[in-house]
Amino acid sequence: MDRNIEKKMTDRALEIGRKGESAAFRELVAFLKMDSQHVRRLSASAIGKLAGLVDARAAVEALQPLLQDQHPQVRQYAVKAIMSFGAEADLALADIQDMAVNPSEKDYNQRDAQRAVSVIREALRIKEEQAEHKCQRCSIKITADEYARSMKTFQRVYCDKCFDEVFLKRRNYDTIVEDKKTIETRSGTLVQSDGERIISDYLHANGISFRYDERIRIIGGYAVRPDFYLPEYDVYIEYWGMDTLDYKIGMMKKQKLYQLEGKKLISLYFKDKARLQEILDEKLPAFSRR
Repeated sequence: MDRNIEKKMTDRALEIGRKGESAAFRELVAFLKMDSQHVRRLSASAIGKLAGLVDARAAVEALQPLLQDQHPQVRQYAVKAIMSFGAEADLALADIQDMAVNPSEKDYNQRDAQRAVSVIREALRIKEEQAEHKCQRCSIKITADEYARSMKTFQRVYCDKCFDEVFLKRRNYDTIVEDKKTIETRSGTLVQSDGERIISDYLHANGISFRYDERIRIIGGYAVRPDFYLPEYDVYIEYWGMDTLDYKIGMMKKQKLYQLEGKKLISLYFKDKARLQEILDEKLPAFSRR
């Protein structure tokens, strides 16, 4: 696919998901059939963000074929998106269960599939047994769809009202972060600092797949935004680019979270900026590719 066309489609998919444009659902469904794995991956993610706004059954039916996609990251995003539709995701439950136990599947996909199976089964249980779950903010009883939506996004139980409030707060924060991304790398990724540019360019030049500043990952119950995640290595890279006291306190807390969760982390520091590529050459070989 032409790179300019691909970028327009990926940008459009991101915009639809970010704004919750339910009227653009059919547009995303069409994107799921595009040749570009990036378009398919981000379109699947966007559909997941429309949970509660579009027909759940239609969304799951559109996403289900991606569980067999040749690209593991597309499969991963499809699983996460399907999970957000709760009890209606039972249509794809068998396929997701197969992924969770498939020894040839990527480890991170097996983990996400296992979590999806748990969430979908619980949503079905709530629906069938009228099980009671309460919003952890306001304590009102929630529905099966509310449970699935909030668990998929936050791994927290929220009613729709509290979900929207928390989501808006997070989106406002995300907007501030996105506005700081002004430095373009060779891969076209916009980053926040020259150090991150060096890291991104190194990974791109060496053909190493990465995700930059993913919106949210839950580690130890806390929301974090890793600078880089290398799915082939299952390794996180953090570039600690400031030297203030508050920044250092936050850095140590974040490093502790990675340690407690047993996550593989490569820490890079501002003082080593001139040697970042050399340091990555030294450290990455210690982690074998999947």
